[in-house]
Amino acid sequence: MIKVGVSGASGRMGRRLISLLAEQSDCGLACALERPGHPDLGKDAGLVAGMCELGVPITEQVCGEPDVLLDFSAPEASVDHATECAALGTAVVLGTTGFSPEQMQKLERDVGARIPLLIAPNMSVGINLLIELVGQVARALGEQYDVEIVETHHRHKKDAPSGTALQLARTICEALDWDPEQVLNYGRQGVVGERPRRQLAVHAVRGGDVTGDHTIIFAGEGERIELTHRASSRDVFAQGAIRAARFLVGRPPGLYGMRDVLF
Repeated sequence: MIKVGVSGASGRMGRRLISLLAEQSDCGLACALERPGHPDLGKDAGLVAGMCELGVPITEQVCGEPDVLLDFSAPEASVDHATECAALGTAVVLGTTGFSPEQMQKLERDVGARIPLLIAPNMSVGINLLIELVGQVARALGEQYDVEIVETHHRHKKDAPSGTALQLARTICEALDWDPEQVLNYGRQGVVGERPRRQLAVHAVRGGDVTGDHTIIFAGEGERIELTHRASSRDVFAQGAIRAARFLVGRPPGLYGMRDVLF
């Protein structure tokens, strides 16, 4: 039995992870974490998730000796929990987005050297297949097609563009041998002139309860190719995270991604 911890246990993703873990035959909830001062601290994680009592109280710090921690909280909390797990020898799956360059450096340099650490802005199997596909399409089409990315999320999402959109953009830049610092553009306003050939624009739309849509547009002369992934339920992210947890337990220290899980 894989003992799993869940950080951000009271959030939308945390609650779904706890519910889905209860349905697994090979995984079980070992601990549930929330930020200091959260009103759900001390409450049973199962009851907070809208299910039966599990006997796992929500705490501030890692406990219960989990084999792996699933974290979909906030950047600062994720870095703190990952650092704590590194000291305990607990593997970590991070689905949090919006890390600063300094936070990413700490995760990659300090945490990834001590434990198996998987970082993925999107745990969906489908979106990770799309990330692979856009690289192939970009290489095949070359610079003769203009590329734009449009992502749509619910009104509560705090970071923009989404981590998934940025990963898609990085994949396309790598395929075309472009420097992201030189070609990325985040929306347009005013008289911006003609679109340069070497430009990759990323547009963020926020509203309603949209779980997550990502569309990559390859626009050429006389034709347009659009690749779209739409998530209609957060369960796809939770299921992917549990799949990643199974993969990560027992691996040597290092940095991993969903590509390692799928391929």
